[in-house]
Amino acid sequence: MAATTAERLKPVIRMAEQAEQEAIRLLGQGQQQVSQAEFKLNELNRYYQDYQQQWLSRGARGVSGPWLMNYQRFLSQMEVAIAQQQRSLAWHQDHLEKLRQQWQQRHARLEGLQRLVERQLQEARRMADRREQKMLDEFCQRQAGRPDHSG
Repeated sequence: MAATTAERLKPVIRMAEQAEQEAIRLLGQGQQQVSQAEFKLNELNRYYQDYQQQWLSRGARGVSGPWLMNYQRFLSQMEVAIAQQQRSLAWHQDHLEKLRQQWQQRHARLEGLQRLVERQLQEARRMADRREQKMLDEFCQRQAGRPDHSG
């Protein structure tokens, strides 16, 4: 009986394995998206700092009013872009954590099913061993009860 339960659980385990593999795939994608968002944020910050350096070197020589207005406008746009990218990064990090939790749940479910099947198979082996031992004992008793005809 235990062996048949283990056999019936095979499709369930296959589905759990597929669900875990899908969770692993999504987790990898999520990690890649976080990396891309971090890279983009770093690039924006680097570009912002480079632009500020230009201001320092150019400002030391003197600047015109229109140049200063354009600089301030661009700097403001950069700050908005950096803030948006920071929010995007935070969203991707939160999403990655949810994907990690989903994978952990699917992994735990798969491990639980695998342990259940292993227990079922161990029980089936114990039952088979007991049946075999019982048959062997009965055979030995029958042999012991027979008269010896070897003569």
